[in-house]
Order: sequence, then structure tokens, then C-alpha cells
Amino acid sequence: MPAATDANVFTIGLLGAGNVGAQVARTLVEERELISARVGTPVKLIGVAVRDPETPRDWKIPGELLTTDAEALVDQADLVVELIGGMETAGSLIERALGRGAAVVTGNKALLASRGAELQAIAAETGAVLRYEAAVAGAIPILRPIEESLSGDRITKVMGIVNGTTNYILDQMDTTGAAFADALAEAQKLGYAEADPTADVEGHDAAAKAAILGTLAFHAPFTIDDVYCQGITEVTAEDIEAAAASGYVIKLLAIAEKRAEGAILRVHPTLLPRTHPLASVRGAFNAVFVVAENAGELMFYGQGAGGTPTSSAVMGDLVSVARRLRGPSAEAPAISSEVELPALPIEQAETQYYIDMEVADREGVIAEVARVLADHHVSIESMRQPGSVSVDGEVDTDNDAGAQVQIVTHRARERDLDDTVATLKGLGVVKSVNSVLRVEVEQ
Repeated sequence: MPAATDANVFTIGLLGAGNVGAQVARTLVEERELISARVGTPVKLIGVAVRDPETPRDWKIPGELLTTDAEALVDQADLVVELIGGMETAGSLIERALGRGAAVVTGNKALLASRGAELQAIAAETGAVLRYEAAVAGAIPILRPIEESLSGDRITKVMGIVNGTTNYILDQMDTTGAAFADALAEAQKLGYAEADPTADVEGHDAAAKAAILGTLAFHAPFTIDDVYCQGITEVTAEDIEAAAASGYVIKLLAIAEKRAEGAILRVHPTLLPRTHPLASVRGAFNAVFVVAENAGELMFYGQGAGGTPTSSAVMGDLVSVARRLRGPSAEAPAISSEVELPALPIEQAETQYYIDMEVADREGVIAEVARVLADHHVSIESMRQPGSVSVDGEVDTDNDAGAQVQIVTHRARERDLDDTVATLKGLGVVKSVNSVLRVEVEQ
């Protein structure tokens, strides 16, 4: 274990040396003078806690820095960088650091989305600082602008592409016509997706980030349990093709909306008009779209996947925290005051639906479908039938199996839209409802 250093030196302990951790260690060692100059006081990496010091890493960490005694390292450092992930061990070490007043920088979105309020409470009690820019959108500096730059404004909505893996998959399906399985395999080959991609493709990773964004944007504590979550595994090549034909692109969005009675947090595949700024976000990039009462619409865009972009966010937090603690003002930033803002169920959201269904090929079908929508207080914004339609708007094909109809509704309550789909599925003229996706348009 490294010996304690000079009291004038700002000491850093690093927990974990995976892709991101190795990059952070490299920067702190090779760029020590530059980082010290930016902080305004000497900084020093005093140790890197790892499970196995012999494991090959992206950057060869000097042997004298490696240790398996994470608790001893936490007890010596002025600032602890937690990059081991997981819940139990990481949570225990972060609690230990905050409990003794040490600052903590982490990229552990799962832990923050489950226990963020609890950890913030510990930090508030001891005067410690907890920062987690790397937990949400890779290299994009989004949390500090929300927490600091927009602290005098009222944010009403945050909507973002916050998972580079799923954005890469959907982009490949849109631009190359690849099937979901093939796009996922390519993402794994390139290192964007893990061998087990469940957290990404089922939306859990994005849901954790939605909880963090909602907490900061609305100054109220939310957890991942407050987030409605639907992944992209059911999105088909036919959905992508139909969306493109109607001028849309499909993205997995994390959305936090503030309403008078509460906030709605949701993650799901979404049709976006190709004119929307988020629609042009390609590959493994991330982007977050923020709507505030005074600032209006803002978008933050950048690399969302990979060790190097994420290490940039970690280093940004590290330098910011070190400056606060060792700069002209050593006072820790105030914790955002909490307000009473309950999480509302998805049924209370207002959105639009895209409905793809197969209907009987006979006269009067469209009128029956329209009547169902009207009965549920839902109106049709647009309707498309990939085959042919007669002059009076009725289906007119020779396909005995039925005819395909695609509808985009106007904005309505999720509850009414969901009831509409349920009724359509039981309607005699509807052979099948093939796909239902939500639509977001600029208000």
C-alpha cells in the first residue's frame, strides 16, 4: 500500500482498472503536471485498487500503484474515483469514502439510480462531494450544465439518446437494412455491446440514466423503479422501413417530463421526425435534448460509448471537484434541495402512437377503425396503406390475406391510446396488430 503523501498534495485513489479505469490512471500519471496546473495544487494518484494485479490492461499501470486493499486506499485518499461497477462492493466503498468526508467521483449509473438519494444524504451530512458525470452520456458534459448552468431556470423536459449500443444497432438497421440480430452482432464485434447485452437492449441502462437525469433536472429524488422501461428487441426491420417511408427514424429515448402533478420518466423505442435534432444522431453517439422555460431548447451531443470518452467525463469531474476543495473556496457545493414531485405512471403520459395492423380487405374497414379511435378520444394525424387505397379512402387490394394499414395518432393520453389498441385487437375487421410504437414530435 502506498505511503501517505505530503499534506499539500491532493491525493486520488482509483477503484478499478478496466477500460475506463486504465485510461483515467494513464491520464493521472502521464499528465500529472497538466492536471495539477488546472486544479491549482499538486495532485497525485496514490493507488489503484484491483482484484488481480497481474491482469493485462489497456495501459500498463506501474506496479507500485496496484493494490488489492481497496478499503485502505479509500481511507487515505482525498478523492476516490469508483469505476468497479456493481452494487454491494462499490456501494460500501463509496459510503466509506463519503462517511469520512472524502470526495467521490463515480460512473456507476446502476448504483446511483437505486441509491443516489441515500448517498447524497451521507455526503450532505459529512460535507463531502459526490459527482457522477460519467454515469449518463459518456463524454457529454450534461449533468453539470443541468445542475449548475441551468440551476436558475426551470427545466420542463429532458429527452435523450443515452445508450450508444442501442443507437448503433438502430442506426445500422435504418441505414443498411440490417436485421436486429445482425446489427447487435456487429456492435459486439466493435466492442460497443457486451457479450450479454441485456442491460442495453432491454433498456435498463437507459432507464438508470433517466432516473439520474430526472433527479437533477427536477430537484426531486427518483430511482430506476420510477422509470417505465421498454427495450428495442421487438423492433423489426419492417418497423424501421415503415418509419422511414413516413419520414421518421426510430431511436431508443430516455424521457423525463415535468407535469403540474408530478413527473413521468420513461424509456422506449420512439419514432422521431427526421427533422428533429435527435434524429441525426448516428452510430454510438449520444445526445441529450433539454427544454427549459427561459433557455428554451438546448442539445448536448458527443461520444457515448468506449473507455476514452467516459474517462474524459471522469477527469472533468475530478478536476472540478479538486478545484472546489483546494481552490480559492474550499466549500463543497450545496446539494440540490428536494421538492415534492411524485413519479407518475406511464398511463398519465401524453404522447402519440404509431399503429401497424393488418385488416380485412373489404369496404367499411377504415370507417370502423376510425370509429374505435373516436370512441376513445383519439384522432388520426396520418394514415398510410402500403398497398393501394380507393378514392373514398377504403382499402382496395386483391390480397385475400388482408391489407396493411399504418396509423399515426394525434397526441393523447397514454391510457386512452392503450385502450384504443386493446379494442382494435378485438375488432372483427382487424386481423392483427403488428406493431405499436410511441411518437415524439416537436411541440
